[in-house]
Amino acid sequence: MQSNQLDYLPILMQAGLAVGFVVLTIIGSSFLGPKRHSKSKDKNFECGIESVGNARIPFSVKYFLVAILFVLFDVEVIFLYPWAVNFKALGTEGMIKMVIFMSLLLIGFFYIIKKKALEWE
Repeated sequence: MQSNQLDYLPILMQAGLAVGFVVLTIIGSSFLGPKRHSKSKDKNFECGIESVGNARIPFSVKYFLVAILFVLFDVEVIFLYPWAVNFKALGTEGMIKMVIFMSLLLIGFFYIIKKKALEWE
């Protein structure tokens, strides 16, 4: 299969349309939106409740660890989709590579379970 640069034109048009829509929406809302400021409107609040104390308290490292592990395993699962779509075309070699990939993924998953990285205290 040969492709030329014109095959990428619809993708570039869609990306340009998306970026243009975002830029136009931001610029339009800044011009059309109300600009009335008051002391009560500019006050910080969280979910309708007034803030109490300092917002700069440190979070537990466990929170960030769970978030990073979630992203890691979520991205790993994304790699399964192209394999599933081309399953028959990849043949035995593709199956062996996916078994190796899944084995490494499971080894990593069992490792984080053994280290109790997903348990809350």
